[in-house]
Amino acid sequence: MGLLAGKAAVVTGAAGGIGRGVARELAREGASVLVSDLGSAARGGEETVALIEDEGGTAAFTPCDVTSERDCAALVAAALERFGRLDCAVNNAGIAVHKPLADVTGEEYDRVLGVNLKGVFLGMRAQIPAMVERGGGAIVNVASVAGLQAVPLISPYTASKHGIIGLTRNAAKEYGEAGVRVNAVCPNAIRTPLMDASPPEFVEELIRPQAIKRVGEPEEVGFAVAYLCSDRAAFVTGVALPVDGGYAA
Repeated sequence: MGLLAGKAAVVTGAAGGIGRGVARELAREGASVLVSDLGSAARGGEETVALIEDEGGTAAFTPCDVTSERDCAALVAAALERFGRLDCAVNNAGIAVHKPLADVTGEEYDRVLGVNLKGVFLGMRAQIPAMVERGGGAIVNVASVAGLQAVPLISPYTASKHGIIGLTRNAAKEYGEAGVRVNAVCPNAIRTPLMDASPPEFVEELIRPQAIKRVGEPEEVGFAVAYLCSDRAAFVTGVALPVDGGYAA
């Protein structure tokens, strides 16, 4: 029996990267997973589903633009319709802009904050009532080491990830008595399309402070998320857990 046997989960931004790694690990631990991403990323989302099914897991794809209140509500409704329950939600979708702060346009700032921070807000706003109605659940928001300290050249991303940790802590305080636990994970250099598209010197700067001198794998973030979603973390809420090879240390 896996850590999440009999549970149902949604994962946003799961057409690849960390989201795919998390979705696969949740499924390996026994959860039925509703994989989600933009409609334009449906092929990647279906590939994630196929990978899960090839390993004997249960999954389906539903498109969701996390900046849309309607889409976030529809994603929760789809999970309830398909699985009859929603026990775990992972708000992972995110984007970044690599520029010095003074070179960032207002439109770029709004876009990063809209996806990364408002997307988590809208996701939780839809997920929490469904969990409260069932007597509880677990939410894990994907923040970053950039939510714990400054990371040069990604100011809007850093602002958004600090905000995610703030939302996580507030939601944990507000809904703990209702049985809903809310935590965050804070990855550093993880092998993702976003990381692959980053300038090599930027990646080198991320890895240099780590105690473990390598890029992490998406599934390694998934291990932490699966634990936080599981009953073994029943007394853990409001935490921002680094999954960073020792970067924050």
